[in-house]
Amino acid sequence: MYRTVVNRILLTKNTGGGRRCLLRFPDLRTAVSSSRFSTTTEPQTFPNRPLNPADSSTSSSSTSFQTSSAAGDIPCQERKNPRAEYQGEQARVLQASLRHVLRLGWSGEAMIAGAKEVGISPSIVGSFPRKEAALVEFFMDDCLQRLIDRIDSGEELQDLIPSQCIYKLVRFRLEMQAPYISKWPQALSIQAHPLNVSTSFKQRAMLVDEIWHAAGDEASDLDWYVKRTVLGGIYSTTEIYMLTDSSSEFRDTWLFLDNRVKDAFDLKKTIQEATYLAEAVGAGMGSSLQGFVGKVIQR
Repeated sequence: MYRTVVNRILLTKNTGGGRRCLLRFPDLRTAVSSSRFSTTTEPQTFPNRPLNPADSSTSSSSTSFQTSSAAGDIPCQERKNPRAEYQGEQARVLQASLRHVLRLGWSGEAMIAGAKEVGISPSIVGSFPRKEAALVEFFMDDCLQRLIDRIDSGEELQDLIPSQCIYKLVRFRLEMQAPYISKWPQALSIQAHPLNVSTSFKQRAMLVDEIWHAAGDEASDLDWYVKRTVLGGIYSTTEIYMLTDSSSEFRDTWLFLDNRVKDAFDLKKTIQEATYLAEAVGAGMGSSLQGFVGKVIQR
């Protein structure tokens, strides 16, 4: 339960005959060499040498993995099941406990009430090292799985442009929290506790990754990280705004979300135009400036 952010997010692990990763992180070596900030024109290759002789046994599999990354592909597309951490009686208790959150909050008391509801001894609550944190994390994982199920159905995302897809999925995810809105400040406080922050970060990182992937993002350069940072900011600010929204059915929150998504995509256009200007200045103005103006007009 106390694995670090690095172990839970950045590292891959072996499962049977194949590799599994928690997120679709692009290879940073390819990201740097293929980024618009790079000064090179050709992708750079890096030798894959083991750090010590003990690593030599795994060098061949590591080499093939990095070769596919260098080709521009995002490795490890397999998803981790968000609901996998808790199974059996623990999962039943946590699921039942959610029905007592509005009355008892995100607490051990709610978990005891949930255990009694499903006919399990309340002593099972002692098997959760961080009790109320386990309840919040279970809810977050359950919401992510429901979002994935909705994405996989594909019925509502057809013919949507990326900004519309992102808006729709973020709204759908936040609507899951609406029934618990009066108790959500407590959930945020639990997530911010030093013992829980790494898991909270992992869950939010998986969430924004799923949304971007559903929106058709296939970036494998530094844009991959920028996009997920921006979307993470949009999600978090909208989540906070939602706590103070007294409008009917959170109407003001969805307007706020729509504006933030539009701002993000407008910023992307502004950055692209600034890049064209920098290229023109670097080329010595003249005909290059005409090309820049033409590109801006075309957009």
